[in-house]
Amino acid sequence: MSFFNKIFSSIGIGSAKVDTKLTTDQLRAGEKVSGVVEITGGNMEQQIAEIYLSLVTTYIKESNDRKITKQATIEKVKIVEPFTIGSNERREFPFSFVLPLDTPATLGRTKVWIHTGLDIKNAVDPSDKDYISVSPSPLAAGVLNAVYDLGFSLRKVDCEAAPYRLRRRLPFVQEFEFVSTSGQFRGRLDEVEVMFFPQSDNKLEVMMQIDRRARGLSSFLAEAMDMDECFVTFTLTSEDLPTIKSKINQIISRYS
Repeated sequence: MSFFNKIFSSIGIGSAKVDTKLTTDQLRAGEKVSGVVEITGGNMEQQIAEIYLSLVTTYIKESNDRKITKQATIEKVKIVEPFTIGSNERREFPFSFVLPLDTPATLGRTKVWIHTGLDIKNAVDPSDKDYISVSPSPLAAGVLNAVYDLGFSLRKVDCEAAPYRLRRRLPFVQEFEFVSTSGQFRGRLDEVEVMFFPQSDNKLEVMMQIDRRARGLSSFLAEAMDMDECFVTFTLTSEDLPTIKSKINQIISRYS
């Protein structure tokens, strides 16, 4: 093996390549992600310390009155033990793992992708990036559909840094922001924000922030002091699916 091939491989030229092929890129939180990682050797034999898959998204964090986009790893999976890849050799490694329940839905500006990396000693690590589409869980979808059916329109979906009281496993929380455009709540509410905290496949904690519209001087002053916002937390199970709309209607009516 020539001296130049070693130098080039160390900086990524002529090094091993990686390509991940997913069985499907349309997924729902809690479902199994599966596929194959294909490795193609470069111009020389190389030692692969590990192949890892990282499930990644971004979120917004405010710092010094500036909004900063940060990256978060939702899950990281090692799929193979150390091995050697020969020059121009091709190898395939099947994989599967469960998409975590707290994976954000890819709605609005939210994007989720799988980053595949090779750890190669004394060389630039090659990688691959595959975007996936993540649908809300049946319970979360039931809540979102119920809010929509009650005359609200989805205005914005963002992942934002979670304050300490809302912090769970991940450093962010996904917020669904609705505005009332028709129905009984039009003119009574400024907005409703919804956040989800999955407990299991069949259990979901829901937090709603209900922002009442100012009506009269006292309401105007309350709005100016952010006292017009109500936070409501409740838990749903799969048994609640047939009555979710009624439950959401009762909750919003109580605080509107």
